[in-house]
Amino acid sequence: MAKTLIAVLIVLVSTHSLPDLARFRRFSWLRGWMGEDHPGSARALLVPGLILIATALIQAALHRHWFGILELAFMIVVLYMSWGPRDLDVDIDAILNASDSVQRRDAAQMLGKGISEKPVSLTASSLVEAGFAAALSRQFGVLFWFALLGPVGALGYRLVQLLARSPSFRDVVGDHREVFERAALILDWAPAHLIALTLALVSDFDATVRAWREYHLAHGQGYFTLDLGFLAVIARAGVDADIAAGDGGEESVGDPMAELADARVILRRVLYVWLAVIAVVVLGGWAN
Repeated sequence: MAKTLIAVLIVLVSTHSLPDLARFRRFSWLRGWMGEDHPGSARALLVPGLILIATALIQAALHRHWFGILELAFMIVVLYMSWGPRDLDVDIDAILNASDSVQRRDAAQMLGKGISEKPVSLTASSLVEAGFAAALSRQFGVLFWFALLGPVGALGYRLVQLLARSPSFRDVVGDHREVFERAALILDWAPAHLIALTLALVSDFDATVRAWREYHLAHGQGYFTLDLGFLAVIARAGVDADIAAGDGGEESVGDPMAELADARVILRRVLYVWLAVIAVVVLGGWAN
């Protein structure tokens, strides 16, 4: 677990300090491997599985050699490739610092790129929802599965996200798209609920839990379904409550830029809590 924490910290630092390395997160090579000349073939399912098997074998081969340094380097490389691919802070800054409404609207679309085909409007609710959806796909989903399964988990999550939601892979996946879309929802279920729980701890607990409960009561499906719409609802509730309790007061609630900026602050708090939990697990292991 210590290697996991070190890898995550290095990736977080390098993402902000070395933004040019993001070009290595491109998965255009995957199209050729999956048989872009034969869309919808069995290779669309076979190739991702073989990639994950190869990843697991490489990590197993590097385990315990050279004091774990080679394994750590491999974990960092795979996690960096799986992170993002776009930097969340950069996209939010582009919206907040846009010089006019046209530039701001274009920047807002980049926040939802590769996550949802629904356009992002310049309203408070739409920006907050897009920010949390982007954080789940770019950061928290990857982090959750990396902490649980290592490089295989992080890379598997990214491959499923790309094949389910990226327009550039739609023609390659073909009829298998529904399979990957369902797999993406399954992989998002646990990290989405953990984000919701952490959000309740780092913002207004009563407001978020109330919104969470009311959403499920209104839809009548219970908590153990693949309907993840609750995350958008409690994200808006948590941000609204956080802004109302701040310096801006109730007057700032509903201001798109104020809510987006506060959403980023809350998402950072959530990330810090997750890192703190991993650190506690590492320290507990050392103590034992």
